[in-house]
Amino acid sequence: MKKIFKSTFMLLLITVATANLFKASAQDEDKTKRPSPPAMANAKVGDANVVINYGQPSVKGRKVWGDLVPFGQVWRTGANEATTFETDKDIKVQGKALPAGKYGFFTIPGEKEWIIIFNKVPNQWGAFKYDAAKDFLRVTAKPKKAAAFNEKLLYTVNKKGAVSIAWENLDVDFKIN
Repeated sequence: MKKIFKSTFMLLLITVATANLFKASAQDEDKTKRPSPPAMANAKVGDANVVINYGQPSVKGRKVWGDLVPFGQVWRTGANEATTFETDKDIKVQGKALPAGKYGFFTIPGEKEWIIIFNKVPNQWGAFKYDAAKDFLRVTAKPKKAAAFNEKLLYTVNKKGAVSIAWENLDVDFKIN
């Protein structure tokens, strides 16, 4: 009886593990087919490897700033899962210390100033459960008119530490080192 129970239990565990593996693979595969597919920006800044993972929405004829993305409200600064910002070394952001780690990356867009947020909880869906009490660092940056229209949200990081968030007719830059 014990052998039958153990065999049945092991078979059940294998079945559940296999089903979860296929489910995870299907979810990963589906991400590339999303209307806002996954995108990444990365660079080596000094000794630090910096990686930003985000969902890349498109304008699609919509009014973005102050409408699709309201001013004065926390934004995941991308689509789908919250954007993540990861560094393997301690860095400074706008002159303030940010230890090595992976962070949820959020912003509060404003017409004249943006708040850039590094939150201790990297894995979140959107900003629905965002908790300001878990912010590690907040800095500010000034938005400016983009040199060119960007249909898709685009993050860039260069080796000199310039980070840019560009979408529609707007650019927001901040400095890391």
